[in-house]
Amino acid sequence: MSYGFLDIAITPSVRAAQEKMGAAHAWEDFQGHREFNRFTEHEAAFIAARDSFYMATVSETGWPYVQHRGGPRGFLKLVDETTLAFADYRGNRQYISTGNVVANDRACLFLMDYAHRTRLKVYVRVEEVALDADPALTALVTAPDYRAKLERIFKLRLEAFDWNCPQHITPRFTEQEVGEAVAPMRDRLAVLERENADLKARLSNAGGSGQAL
Repeated sequence: MSYGFLDIAITPSVRAAQEKMGAAHAWEDFQGHREFNRFTEHEAAFIAARDSFYMATVSETGWPYVQHRGGPRGFLKLVDETTLAFADYRGNRQYISTGNVVANDRACLFLMDYAHRTRLKVYVRVEEVALDADPALTALVTAPDYRAKLERIFKLRLEAFDWNCPQHITPRFTEQEVGEAVAPMRDRLAVLERENADLKARLSNAGGSGQAL
């Protein structure tokens, strides 16, 4: 069975490095336990929960470039089980990734869930889509409340993906994740504050009337 991601990632030079480090035997007969060329509901849920990812491209001169992409949670859309898409908003106007994928449509995405120390790696082919070329796709990726200028859409055709081990991933939490975690404590604190205020009011009223509680 094809493993997918490693079929692409392991080149002769990578194999040589594995042999040099005594690790080649670990991958010689390795077989994936499932297909890695179609997203399942598990990947769909993970992708929908992300508010950022990293995208690596390569220039005509062979230099790699890694760009951080961010937006509202779920801005990277699952179009179907083999296709992703996202809105490309105006940034610093260097257009390095945009130019790179014109010359070489291969890219690699890293989707990180720091809170749960989980990482999804995805090999894709990138297609630039004009905003008026596919109205349905434009509507899918557009976030009306996100205040940024939309310039184009990137449509990503899946080649292979893989889940990575949690080793060396330091847990980090976004402002939204922290807010969601402490929300029950805030709610409980609000209840206690109301109860405390009510008790103070009752004690004050009882003291003024000379009555005991």
